[in-house]
Amino acid sequence: MKIAQSQYNFDRIAKAIGYIQEHRGEQPDLRTVAEAVAMSPYHFQRMFQEWAGVSPKHFLQFLNVNYAKRIMMETRLSLLDVAGRTGLSSPGRLYDLFVTIEGMTPGEYRNGGEQLHIHYHFAHSPFGDILVASTGKGICFMEFADDRENTLVALKSKFPNAKYSLGKDALQQNALAIFERDWRDLGEIKLHLKGTEFQYKVWETLLKIPMGGMTTYGDLATFIHEPRACRAVGTAVAKNPVALLIPCHRVIRATGCIGNYHWGCERKAALLGWEAAKIRT
Repeated sequence: MKIAQSQYNFDRIAKAIGYIQEHRGEQPDLRTVAEAVAMSPYHFQRMFQEWAGVSPKHFLQFLNVNYAKRIMMETRLSLLDVAGRTGLSSPGRLYDLFVTIEGMTPGEYRNGGEQLHIHYHFAHSPFGDILVASTGKGICFMEFADDRENTLVALKSKFPNAKYSLGKDALQQNALAIFERDWRDLGEIKLHLKGTEFQYKVWETLLKIPMGGMTTYGDLATFIHEPRACRAVGTAVAKNPVALLIPCHRVIRATGCIGNYHWGCERKAALLGWEAAKIRT
């Protein structure tokens, strides 16, 4: 009976997602979508959040932003025209949507970091080669570089129109010193990150996990007052652009398993072991 009910609920959510995608240009509200799947708005909102990890409103916002991004990449239409073709009432709504979802304005997305000058440097660490990059404001990218060429491509894909220079600066040297000094000094490191409001909230919470400590995705979701958003929290953790500086490796599964890690499960286990040894010395 439970399996049949679960399948029935999934079918309704799948139908709702299809409805939202088909009618995206009409910007359907919660009541309209709920009626399309024969549910009350209250129960539909709760069930959609449980299955999709985000609210119906946020799901529609993601669709709007992705559609607008495609238009801006393929055309040189004005923001007024982009807003109109997206189904939004004004450029102001498009602006607010981009800031909320993408962590940047539509203009900043379109120019792809055109005004930025990024310095990058490959360095060695106890856990393999690492690529660290910085703007004049702080560290904007830090990833383990098992394949240097692909990691550099990943950096440039985030800021496709920025100017790049190979070289180490004081910001990078300060960040790389994490392998030599107490992690409690990390407040001295400046970051220049691009993310959504939700991602910033998750990343800020990760910074509060002490060295040698661990937490779960569920506990993170509860801490930011979004207890049903475990999937969205997991996605935000995976989008962390600065390995180690924001300690996403300290998040494990509720079962106690290490879980996935963007730079490899073995490296995650090594990092946790290294930190545990550090706090005992």
